[in-house]
Amino acid sequence: MVETIASAVVIGLSVKRVRVEVSITRGTPMIQIVGLAESAVREGRERIRAAAAQLGLHVPGLRITVNLAPADLRKGGAAFDLPIIVGILTAARELPGDVVARYAMVGELGLDGQLRSVRGALPIALHTARASDVTGLILPLGNLREARPAAKCEVLGARCLTGDPDERRRPDMADIRGQVRVKRALEVVAAGGHNVLLRGAPGAGKTTLAHSLPSILPPMTTAEAVEVTAVHSVAGRLADGGGLLSARPFRSPHHTISEVGLVGGGVPPRPGEVSLSHRGVLFLDELPEFSRRALDVLRQPLEEGAVHVVRARYAATFPSRFLLVAAMNPCPCGYLTEDTGRCICDRNAIRRYQRRPGGPLLDRIDMSLEVSSVPWRDLRDGGTSENSSAVRKRVLAARSMAARRLQDADPHARPATA
Repeated sequence: MVETIASAVVIGLSVKRVRVEVSITRGTPMIQIVGLAESAVREGRERIRAAAAQLGLHVPGLRITVNLAPADLRKGGAAFDLPIIVGILTAARELPGDVVARYAMVGELGLDGQLRSVRGALPIALHTARASDVTGLILPLGNLREARPAAKCEVLGARCLTGDPDERRRPDMADIRGQVRVKRALEVVAAGGHNVLLRGAPGAGKTTLAHSLPSILPPMTTAEAVEVTAVHSVAGRLADGGGLLSARPFRSPHHTISEVGLVGGGVPPRPGEVSLSHRGVLFLDELPEFSRRALDVLRQPLEEGAVHVVRARYAATFPSRFLLVAAMNPCPCGYLTEDTGRCICDRNAIRRYQRRPGGPLLDRIDMSLEVSSVPWRDLRDGGTSENSSAVRKRVLAARSMAARRLQDADPHARPATA
C-alpha cells in the first residue's frame, strides 16, 4: 500500500505541488528517495533516522521507497523532511492516514527532532489555500507568523516533530508484547537507579525496551527540572519561549560520536551527551561500535556524577547523574543466542567483539539482561500488557521505602533522588 502526503516546492515566486509517495516492502533495510531529488533532499534520509531515534519513533527496518512526484520536476532543499517522515510513519501505521491526508506539509528536520524554518512559506501557504485536495498546511513554528495572516486556510505551526519536545511520547510498557522477564528487570533498574546492558539479536526489542524506561521513572521534582533545564539552556537546546522541562531526558547518541561530544568540551566549554541526559537516561545502542576512547571517558561521569572540563582559559563542571542503558548483539552477526542456526561467527571473532566495550566500563554496569526474540505467535496472541503508569507506581513505592530505610539508618542522611 502507498501513502501519499501533499507538499510543495518553490521555483522563483511560483509554487509547484509535489506528492510524496511512500511504500514499505520487505527487503534490505534502507530509505531510497527517487523523483529527481537533489542531494539536500536525499541527505534527509540521515536526518530522518537520527531524529526518529532521538524521539523514540519507529522507522521500520524494511525497504522504504519514497517517490517525489511528478518525477520530471527537480526538487531541492530540505523542506521535504517533514512530509517524508510523516509518510513513513503513516505507511507504518503509526499515524492515522485519514487525518494526515487533509494537510500539505513542509519543514526541515533537525537531528533532535525539531523543525527548522524553510524558505518560501508564504507562497506555499497561498498556493495551499487554492488547492482543493487539502484543507490546511503544517509547517515549522518559525514560519507561522509569515504564512498564517495571508492564507485563507488552516495553517498550523509545529516546533518539534512530536509537538513540544518536552512532551514527546515514549513507548509505553503496554506497547511491548512479551519480554515479561526483561520488563520486570527494567522495573528493578528504575527503582534502584541501576545501569544495565541489554544483549540480544537484532530485532529482539532492545531499542524499544530502552526507550520505554523513562515512562516508568518517577516524575522530576522542581529542583531536578531546574538542573535539567539549566544544562539544556547552556547547550542552546531550549525551544524559544519554553519553560522548565518536565520530562526526564533521553539521549541516544550515534556510535560515531567523539569523546568531546559525549562528555563535553570545546571553547567555551559546552555540555556533552552525558550532561544532556542528567536526571534521565543515556542510551548507547550498538555499544561495541563506540570508540574505546569515547567509552573510556565515561568512567568519571559514572563514578562522580559530574564532568570536569579544564582548558587553558576555561574550567567548567557539568552535572551527569544518569541511568546508563547500553545495548549490543551477542556476536558480530547478532544471531549467536538464537536457535535458528544463522550465526556465522567463529569463536575468536565472538571473543574480540564481546571485549570491545572494555572491562572498566562493563564493571560499572550493574545488570546484564538477555533479550530473546519474541515468537510471532506471542506477538499475534500476546493480549494486553501492564501499562507504564501501573509500573511507575511500584517504582515510586520502592523508592519511598528505600528513602525511609536510609533515613532510619542515618537520621541525618538525605533521601536519594531519581
